[in-house]
Amino acid sequence: MSHAFVDEVMAVVTARSPGESEFLQAVREVAESVTAVIDKNPKFAKLKIFQRMVEPERQVIFRVPWVDDKGEVQINRGFRVEFSSAIGPYKGGLRFHPSVYLGIIKFLGFEQVFKNALTTTPIGGGKGGSDFDPKGKSDNEVMAFCQSFMTELFRHIGPDTDVPAGDIGVGGREIGFLFGQYKRLTNTFTGVLTGKGLEWGGSLARTEATGYGLVYFVTRLLQARNKSWKGLDVVVSGSGNVAIYATKKVQELGGRVVAMSDSNGYIVDPKGIQIETVRRIKEVERGRIKEYVQEHPGAQYHEGCRGIWSVPCVVALPSATQNEIDEASAKLLVKNGCIAVGEGANMPSTPEAIQVFQDAGVSFGPAKAANAGGVATSALEMCQNSMRLSWTFDEVDARLKLIMNSIYDQCVEAAKTYGQEGNMVAGANIAGFLKVARAMMAQGVV
Repeated sequence: MSHAFVDEVMAVVTARSPGESEFLQAVREVAESVTAVIDKNPKFAKLKIFQRMVEPERQVIFRVPWVDDKGEVQINRGFRVEFSSAIGPYKGGLRFHPSVYLGIIKFLGFEQVFKNALTTTPIGGGKGGSDFDPKGKSDNEVMAFCQSFMTELFRHIGPDTDVPAGDIGVGGREIGFLFGQYKRLTNTFTGVLTGKGLEWGGSLARTEATGYGLVYFVTRLLQARNKSWKGLDVVVSGSGNVAIYATKKVQELGGRVVAMSDSNGYIVDPKGIQIETVRRIKEVERGRIKEYVQEHPGAQYHEGCRGIWSVPCVVALPSATQNEIDEASAKLLVKNGCIAVGEGANMPSTPEAIQVFQDAGVSFGPAKAANAGGVATSALEMCQNSMRLSWTFDEVDARLKLIMNSIYDQCVEAAKTYGQEGNMVAGANIAGFLKVARAMMAQGVV
């Protein structure tokens, strides 16, 4: 029955979403994981719970016209896919990047449903964004785009309906412009966006949350092998928010991050990356990672970001983008002594790469579990907004650590219960699926 179920689901999804490779990949992974659950729960099959999960509740595509600094009209496309509200309002980031199209937004939104369910907080799943590229744009151009984008998006979101956040290309600057326009259009000051500035409703530790949470999760993977971070060489791809704060926490715990990257190439510093230099270059100067070697002569820069996986390490934290580790890269990591992989980006390992890791006995933390710290802390920001309170950094960090430990335990238990002990991919998918499925069962066919 299991293979027939997967084939049946994929036939329908493929016909409805042709060419959306990232979305199809994400659906297949979850479908293969949850077949054992559906086999044991005939009601899930009868009511077509999973078939309903893979179809978004709502998809919005809209035009985003704006005027650049030269006075020329530019036109981008905006998206918001509201996937599931079974356990709470839609929650998920906005991605501004030239690669954005409907398939990527659907893949991210689908993953968000299960990730959010694992956080133990009452939030559903959604995602949005645009093919707009903030790189090279002035602050005025970014503001003009964000205001136009929100002029359409505002009618589809709200603190109890859909609460977007940031993602690739959407940081504090963009969230500020988006929130300002929402406030202007609705005449309300609400927690409709997370990742806000601390002075106007943001949460302490939100900036650090995804990177810190990733490290807390991988800490449990290492503890299961009777290891700690002390003295371990670590490779972290990317140099955005997740990569920077994962690196910072690894260093605090005694590990040594020896390589980081951006979309152009990667740096290797055998003595350990000086994270404050990277942080200044990327967050303040909005520069490129290659500038690091100008200040640290002992470091090397290499063109081409995929080469980063040739750098020997004990732990790999892919935190850049989807499918950045393919089968060949995975084999190279294993050959060079990697024992643990934690996914900081969304779906950064291909199915073939994951199989290589699992066959080699590498401890593997899948994205929907390992990088859930960001959205978990966004939910904590929503709580603070609702209560008009502001918690301390330590309070939020302590809650984050509890949530990441809970996610780890849920994955372990679900995998064990359904005969896939040690398979954290299956565990994460099953645990998230069960929470959403039970809510859908209780609410009827909607």
